[in-house]
Amino acid sequence: MSANTIAENKQRAVFDGADSLWLFGYGSLIFKADFPFLESKPATIAGWTRRFWQGSHDHRGTHAAPGRVATLIPEDGALCHGLAYHITPDVFDHLDYREKNGYLRFTTELTFRDDVSADGLVYIATEQNTAFLGPAPERDIAHYIQHKEGPSGRNADYLKDLAAALRALGADDPHVFEIEEHLLALERARS
Repeated sequence: MSANTIAENKQRAVFDGADSLWLFGYGSLIFKADFPFLESKPATIAGWTRRFWQGSHDHRGTHAAPGRVATLIPEDGALCHGLAYHITPDVFDHLDYREKNGYLRFTTELTFRDDVSADGLVYIATEQNTAFLGPAPERDIAHYIQHKEGPSGRNADYLKDLAAALRALGADDPHVFEIEEHLLALERARS
């Protein structure tokens, strides 16, 4: 599958005439909501875990030196914490462009903190896309991202902003926090 998923996403989503729907954010959508929304609130999705396994050629890296950003990987019993946005379908023109580097829209069930559930959409970069970098130890990921940068800024800032946003949500994510710990140690060693 091509890394550019705009055309495929336009064919995938069927909104069934809905004037609004939920979108689950688990990466930069948590800390950088550059789109209009009706409301947002914390939510989880079951069976998925957040991993820094997706390459970023267009935001936090370049084609020559891609950054690493979050995607979701299936995992039995896992619970991924994030932020749900209640949006209108016209927002997807912007979101499809923003998430074009390998991310596809999938339907998912969201559960809010009050245990109410709703159907929604989520962008996931599967291992079939050409920008997928795959697993690596957290220490190696920290080394990898420390000097990467792209049009949207430093890859290290993406990690730090995501970790801060997860803490603000009261969400524990050992993978993200361990990468952050290694990155901060690398930065302390350089200063």
